Amino acid sequence: AGLPWFVALFGRDSLLFSHQALLAHDDFARGTLSVLGAWQARERDDYRDAEPGKILHELRQGELAHFKMIPHTPYYGTADATPLYLILLHAAWRVTGDEALLKRHLDTAERCLEWIDTYGDRDGDGFQEFETRSKDGYANQGWKDSGDSLRHTDGTLAKGPKALCELQGYVFDAWQRMAEVFDALGRTEDARALREKARVLQDRFDAAFWDESEGFYAHALDGDKRPVMSVVSNAGHCLWSGIVKRERAGRVVDRLMQPDMYSGWGIRTLSAKHPAYNPYSYQNGSVWPHDNSMAAIGMRRYGFSKQAARVAQDVAQAGSFFTLNQMPELYAGIQREESSFPVQVLGANVPQAWAAGSVFAMTQMLLGIHADAPRKRILVDPVLPDWLPDMTLSRLTVGGQDFKLLFWRTEQGAQCEVLEGDKSWVVQRSADTGSDLPGTGLPAGA
Repeated sequence: AGLPWFVALFGRDSLLFSHQALLAHDDFARGTLSVLGAWQARERDDYRDAEPGKILHELRQGELAHFKMIPHTPYYGTADATPLYLILLHAAWRVTGDEALLKRHLDTAERCLEWIDTYGDRDGDGFQEFETRSKDGYANQGWKDSGDSLRHTDGTLAKGPKALCELQGYVFDAWQRMAEVFDALGRTEDARALREKARVLQDRFDAAFWDESEGFYAHALDGDKRPVMSVVSNAGHCLWSGIVKRERAGRVVDRLMQPDMYSGWGIRTLSAKHPAYNPYSYQNGSVWPHDNSMAAIGMRRYGFSKQAARVAQDVAQAGSFFTLNQMPELYAGIQREESSFPVQVLGANVPQAWAAGSVFAMTQMLLGIHADAPRKRILVDPVLPDWLPDMTLSRLTVGGQDFKLLFWRTEQGAQCEVLEGDKSWVVQRSADTGSDLPGTGLPAGA
């Protein structure tokens, strides 16, 4: 996951980075799917927060692990790696067109789907919740997994079981993606059932998490099903997943770009107006590049290209201040001014996997690229801002073919030319798909 603190196999980190880097190197995804599938939990073990079908959080090796003095052998205390596994499997198939990849990991995927229904939804209310059963387990099991990262608006810690907003989005996305996979495998009834589950979840999520007065989604529902209304960056992941209803998207984007959330170097993890805000903290006011890349992709998904490009530019400029231009895991959420500059938070990993992967993700977002190898297509929708008048993308591998694409700005909008590769594959089509998967259901060559 990162140096020097996380030289270990992580589920969430490996899955997100592999997704970010898919268009650059799909072997990361192939390896991640295989290794995490091999370590998928087969039985319940409360000390390790393991349950049948769950994808691991972290695997450690060493004296403490050898003598079972820590639960990381492996430890399964993450609620999001399991739906993220399904998201990566679908995305890897879209890039490679390799149906054998789907069949190889189908049993793992079906166990993931079963875990989501059986264990992810702990109380049967239709939402994903988590709460550790281990005496050494993590209190928070989303990507913000520090113990102080989930607070009510008065600063008090939220009690569990907790239902994070982005977890609902990941499951919504995973169900939609697996529906497309099942369609490709001829399992149309299974596909229909998953799409219906996704539709119901989106409606229920909107009803339970949306706050009209704030124009934003709750961070989570606590153990009493009370909304945790602290303004945080997690709603950007909801845009990324597509669970946000189109009529809500504009207000979510606008709230993320307000001065208390937007530092000028990127979106903060927590509003500067919150009593727990600390720009130098791990997850209560700092800026994370991967978090911003997911929010930017989500903004483009709903047509907010200018805001997405601004996030990409500001995070990239922040990266230029760090040694060797390497993106650290996180940096301080201090306000951007003429006399200020980004500051790496003490203890941040660098290099770190998904921070580095954010560069690939931001590039793909600006070019609006969505691979669709099963239908022999690469969908593109470049929106190049003033600071990026042109770009050439080489060694883009989709469906086993290498492509070289040139993108440039014109007064009529950005254009794309295929310099190398089968020109019939490249289709310029809007990336503004909202809750729908890009390219789903369109005939080949459309």
